[in-house]
Amino acid sequence: MKLKVYADRMSQPSRAILIFCKVNGIEIEEIHIELSKREHLSPEFQAINPLKKVPAIVDGRFKLFESHAILIYIASAFPGVANHWYPADASRKAKIHSVLDWHHLNLRRGTAGYVLNTVLAPLLGLPLNAQAAAEAEKVLVSSLSTIENIWLKGDGPFLLGSFRPSIADLSLVCEIMQLQLLDEKDHDRIIGPYKKVQQWIESTKNATKPHFDEVHNVLYKLKARLSAQQSSKADGQIKAGIKAPIFSKM
Repeated sequence: MKLKVYADRMSQPSRAILIFCKVNGIEIEEIHIELSKREHLSPEFQAINPLKKVPAIVDGRFKLFESHAILIYIASAFPGVANHWYPADASRKAKIHSVLDWHHLNLRRGTAGYVLNTVLAPLLGLPLNAQAAAEAEKVLVSSLSTIENIWLKGDGPFLLGSFRPSIADLSLVCEIMQLQLLDEKDHDRIIGPYKKVQQWIESTKNATKPHFDEVHNVLYKLKARLSAQQSSKADGQIKAGIKAPIFSKM
């Protein structure tokens, strides 16, 4: 029986689970739960996850939600997963847990809050909130600085100075990838100063290709759509500006 993964690829944690399974050759049944259509609020999905969030998994009779717990479970329960993802050594394992615990109250809060309140809210039928965006940006920038100066200290290109990626690398990089939805100027302003972070993202992409880009394709498509809309809006404003003087003389 295949592992059932309930996910929406627009969800950062969902992408981390899917990539991890694909990289490690774990056969899954991906069950799409579309957040924009409120499918996560259905009684059927609530029977899987009463918290009504993705991702969630079902392995036989065993149900589990919360992405970090899922990554730990899959890495521990399925044979053939390389040791570097979730080492057997207790001290190395504890270090990975420290990053994961930090993630949800820092990087995730900043990234998700900023992208939601600058880009995604209208797509979900929600109003933009400039104050919430400003507060989230402070958390996001502080989190990127922490990754750059603390979690990426060491000789290796991955978190905690490792030479191979762990589940923490995958979870955090998938989170940061949500920033791809920002316009180029905003994206570069936020992440541009953090060169080690940028190199780490590329190292994680390379370590998980081709699955990383395949799973993130939905994000790239939305980015292209948003860019086209922004370009069309800018063209309209330019045309309106050209016409304005003509009308003012009438």
